[in-house]
Amino acid sequence: MKPMKGAGPRPAVAMTATIMATALVLGGCSGSGGKKAEEEAASGAAPGAGPRLKVAMVTHSGPGDTFWDIVQKGARAAATKDNVELLYSADPDGGKQAQLVQTAIDQKVDGIIVTLAKPDAMRDVLAKATAAKIPVVSINSGAAESARLGALVHFGQDETVAGEAAGEQLKKIGATKAVCVVHEQGNVGLEDRCAGAKKTFGGPMENLFVQGTNMPQVKSSITAKLQTDSGIDGILTLGAPFAATAVDSVKETGSDAKVGTFDMNKELIASLRDGSIQFAVDQQPYLQGYLAVDELWLLKNNGNVVGGGRPVLTGPAIVTKDDAGTIAPFADRGTR
Repeated sequence: MKPMKGAGPRPAVAMTATIMATALVLGGCSGSGGKKAEEEAASGAAPGAGPRLKVAMVTHSGPGDTFWDIVQKGARAAATKDNVELLYSADPDGGKQAQLVQTAIDQKVDGIIVTLAKPDAMRDVLAKATAAKIPVVSINSGAAESARLGALVHFGQDETVAGEAAGEQLKKIGATKAVCVVHEQGNVGLEDRCAGAKKTFGGPMENLFVQGTNMPQVKSSITAKLQTDSGIDGILTLGAPFAATAVDSVKETGSDAKVGTFDMNKELIASLRDGSIQFAVDQQPYLQGYLAVDELWLLKNNGNVVGGGRPVLTGPAIVTKDDAGTIAPFADRGTR
C-alpha cells in the first residue's frame, strides 16, 4: 500500500494518531500508592471513564453499502471503547439527511457526526446544532465546506488529491482514453475525484453518470458506453461495487478496458489478486468512523480538538495486486 502525495502545493494537513490511555503500575511502591495512581489514570482520562455520551452519526449512505458498513464498524468500535451510545441513521437525499440531523438536535445528543456530500442542504441545520452548543464533526465528504459549516474537524481524504492519484495510476497502467463513472449526481466528493483524475490522466476522460441505486442499470450504462466507443481503454469507478459491475461490462463486450476504482471491500481483494481490477484508492473508512467518535469523546473529557483547524487525512493510498495479500485478513473481517 503506497501513500500518495498531492500534486503541487497545498495547505499543511495535521495528521492524527490513535490515542491510548495506559494505567501505570508502579513497581517498588506501596499498595496504596499504586492504587492511587490507577485511580488517577481512570479519572476522566481513560476511554470509558466519565458519563455515558450520546452521539448521532448521520450519513448520506448507509446499511447495505459495503463502504458505509466499514465506517459503522469503526464508529461502533470506538463507541464501545469510549462508553458512547451511537445513534446511526442515513439518507441519500440532502433534505432528509438534514431532517435526521434535526432529530438528533431535538434528542439533545452530546455530539453529531455528519457527511457533507450535499453541503448546501446541511447549512441551516448545522447552524442550529451550533446554536444548541452541540459539537459537530464531519467525515468522508465536504472537507472544503466543513469548517465553514461549523464542524470542529473533518476526517477523510482530500478528494481532489485522491483523484489526481487515480489519474496518475490510470496513466501508469497504460490507459489513454477513460470514463469516470459517477454513481450519485450532485455529490461534491465524487465530482472532485473525477476532476482530479482528469487533471493528471493526460488523455481524454469523460464523466459517465449512472443510477447508483440500480446496479443492473449501472451495468447497462457502462456496457452501452463501451459498445459505442471502442477507444475507451480505462474505466475509473468511485466505489468498489461499481468496479465489479464494470468488470462484468468489460467481459460482456469483449473490451480491453482496464478498471481501477476508489474504495475497497472483501470481494475487491480477489479481483485485485486476479488482475480484473488494477488498483483501488483506499481512504480507510474504518478510521473515519473510529476517529470521529474518539474526537467527540476527547472533546468532552479533555477539551481536545485534533487537526489544528485542518482536515485530518485518512487517505489516499493506492492498493494493487502486490498489496492485496497484506490487506486480505482485515478485509475478511470487514474493517478494510
